[in-house]
Amino acid sequence: MLRIKKARFHGIHIPELALGLDYSDTNVKSIVVSHAHADHIPRNRALSQESNPIEVYATPPTAALMRLRGFRAPIREIPFHTPITIRNFRLTFYPAGHILGSAMTFIESPVGNLLYTGDCKTPASPATEGFDFPKNTPVDQLIIEATFGLPIYRWKSNEELKAELIEFSQKSLDNGYTPIFIGYNLGKAQEMMHMLKDMPYTKQIHGAGFPLCKVYEDFGISLGNYQRYDRKTSEGCILFTPNSGLESGFASHIKKRKIAYCSGWASHEARRSQINADRLIPLSDHLDYFELMHFCEQLQPKKIYITHTPDPNVVLHELKSKGLDACYLDLAAQEEDA
Repeated sequence: MLRIKKARFHGIHIPELALGLDYSDTNVKSIVVSHAHADHIPRNRALSQESNPIEVYATPPTAALMRLRGFRAPIREIPFHTPITIRNFRLTFYPAGHILGSAMTFIESPVGNLLYTGDCKTPASPATEGFDFPKNTPVDQLIIEATFGLPIYRWKSNEELKAELIEFSQKSLDNGYTPIFIGYNLGKAQEMMHMLKDMPYTKQIHGAGFPLCKVYEDFGISLGNYQRYDRKTSEGCILFTPNSGLESGFASHIKKRKIAYCSGWASHEARRSQINADRLIPLSDHLDYFELMHFCEQLQPKKIYITHTPDPNVVLHELKSKGLDACYLDLAAQEEDA
């Protein structure tokens, strides 16, 4: 089987293939980027050495989002379900359901295969290309994130969450309040906008999130009627901002407002006082504990590597009780929102 190493700086290293997964070191020939959140994009300085050019691979939506977020190196764009051969291995991207363009990476080599999920979600976020994985080839090794790898995390259906967003918006507006949804500028904001696209109200999004919305529209995800946040016209609209925006004065002039914090972390009541939110909506773009277990059982890999989890012992104990060989690969979580 392939050797899997935690990187010195960022991501995962597959030495036999000279390949990095969401990687920022320079000792590889190729880097795969699973999606465009900042903690998965290679640092520009790692790719700026002309003496050691590194090929970067991503899906077309991820490449577009990376460029908007300041990534300067060339990117080879690979559509989903399109195998390509790179030196001594084959690479195929499968939709991961996390954000637009997010991909699981399937690596096939002479010494075994590997499925790397990156961040993933099933059932998929409705503002993505869906969720899919290799079904005709047994998987040797699986690297899977377990950000919400505790039994306290069980998500509502997308339909239930959509109804909750609509109800919060409508009730707020009916009572003369401006609804404000707190969520990350890339992925979470667009997912909520997509869920609310049919409401007959203007949506305004934080300035840093606004240009990212066009990429969603370009790739067929409708966001309805939306604008860049404008302080002068924002009252009475449906607003979207990360928590950092709210802390720096976003909509501070609006006296009658209702705030909904939307994240998997909204499962914890303590977040209400921390964020000063009127509503906690556990809307996550990651697997919950039960879908994590179901996916691992469905796939039946020979070896499972768990990353990004609050308590690896819980996940490992459950997987081993199901007869699955699993271990913890300690990667530091840096993502702003989940």
